[in-house]
Order: sequence, then C-alpha cells, then structure tokens
Amino acid sequence: MLVKEKKAEIPVIKIDLGNTDYEVRSQNAMCVNESTLDKPLRVNFKYALMGVFFGVLLVKAEVVSWFRIQEMFKLQSFHMYGVIGSAVLVGMISVALIKKLKAKSIEKEDIHLEAKPFHKGQVFGGLIFGLGWAITGACPGPLYALIGTGATVIIVTLFSAIVGTWVYGRFRHKLPH
Repeated sequence: MLVKEKKAEIPVIKIDLGNTDYEVRSQNAMCVNESTLDKPLRVNFKYALMGVFFGVLLVKAEVVSWFRIQEMFKLQSFHMYGVIGSAVLVGMISVALIKKLKAKSIEKEDIHLEAKPFHKGQVFGGLIFGLGWAITGACPGPLYALIGTGATVIIVTLFSAIVGTWVYGRFRHKLPH
C-alpha cells in the first residue's frame, strides 16, 4: 500500500532591508513588559499606594532635599552617593534574582528582560539629565514627592521635564543616536 507523504511547509522569512535606523530604534523602544491583561482602573490602586509609600520614603531619607543634592554635586557629602550606590546594588541583585528564579509580575505574567544596545546619545542624554538635576536640585522621580510636600515651585520643573520629553520625541529622528 502506497502512502503519500505530506511535505512539511518551510516558513518563509522576509527581511525588509529598507528599515531605516530610526525604524529599528523605534522597534527597540517598545515596552516589552507591557501588560496585555484587561483590568479595571481600580486595580491600579495598589500601584498608587506603593508610589505614595515610595514618595514618603524619599522624603524621610532626605533624597528629595535640594541641600542634599547640592552637597552631592559639590562633593561635600556621601549621603546621596550612598543612597544611589545602594539603589544600584539592590537593582543588580533584583535583576539577577528575577532572571535566576524566572519571577513573574504581580499579575502572574512572565517578566522579559532584554539587553539594550549602547548608543552615544545616552552619554549626551546623561549629561543633560545631570545638568538639569544639578540646576533644579531634583531628578524626575522625586518631583511628585516634592510637590506633595508643598514645594509647589517644583511644578515648573515638572512642566519643563514634560516639555523636554515632548521636544525629544518630536525631534528624535533628527538627533544623533
């Protein structure tokens, strides 16, 4: 009895060589950990609660203090370097544990950590970030905590950060990366 075998179809991979550097970068900029679950807005309450807790922690540790930040940039105190150094160390250990234990998110989704390529624009961006931090005495993270403490003048800094982010997004394709 003859049996006619089905031939396995070979998948065809199409490569578009017309991708520009901008298109490739924009693909790499996508958030790969974005949740695909449909959740009601009320479930974000736990994140808001953690944000408030983190803000209180930043204020109590004097990380949002303009004077502490100026001491750091004038090399007069180790306080901020200790806080930043310990945050980097905790981050390194956390990432290693996430990878080793194959940890999942709060919603039980897989966490994917992908390597990001280095670009010279990161050096320039870091310098601009540091300059803004030194001038204003606040980095983007604690802006909300500062506003929450009653330092409403920081709203100008927050608005400037938002405008700066918009300007970067608008002219990103013309900037060196």
